[in-house]
Amino acid sequence: MKIIVFGATGGVGQSVVSQGLEAGFEITAFVRTPTKLTVSHENLKIIQGNAFNQGEVSEAIAGHEAVVSCLGSSQGMKKSTELQEMTKNIVNGMKEHNVERIIYTASAGVHKELSGLSGKLVMGMLKNPLIDHRAAVDYIQAHELNYTIARPMGLTNQPFTGKYRESSTSVPEKSKSIPRADVAHFILKALRDSRYENTSIGIST
Repeated sequence: MKIIVFGATGGVGQSVVSQGLEAGFEITAFVRTPTKLTVSHENLKIIQGNAFNQGEVSEAIAGHEAVVSCLGSSQGMKKSTELQEMTKNIVNGMKEHNVERIIYTASAGVHKELSGLSGKLVMGMLKNPLIDHRAAVDYIQAHELNYTIARPMGLTNQPFTGKYRESSTSVPEKSKSIPRADVAHFILKALRDSRYENTSIGIST
């Protein structure tokens, strides 16, 4: 499968690239700063570009079978529309070039699904990024793409386990975190399994 990864120099994105290449994917990494991507492989193509530039995004998407977004906002916890702006460029590029499949990495809480006092506290702390993620997800769903929304709990740099849990309704019980490498594993699994089409999945170890 030939995929393009946006946000390929981030923690999850780098794992998607490295694990995907090992699994036999042909990967294009769309990055602002190519030197941040340390992987090299005969099946890896690197495109330098800006996800805020519609023309660059659309041109890069042409010829791919699927899109993976591991994009993050540069604004941290501040109010921002960066994620929805970049996602709109991706979705518009996909529609232009008839690419249907997208995996979008959001965050647990994007559907206000975290329960209990601790869940409310987390969603309150992440209020601004979650609003931005939600607008991006809404845009994806409004354009009738074949999507999977990944909703990881707190991201860590712990080693890959392959033993994470999934929930299509909320998040796995008593869940707190998940290694970035496991999120990447889920993304690549979802690309190859039709059961994940048009779903939103909470993931945690």
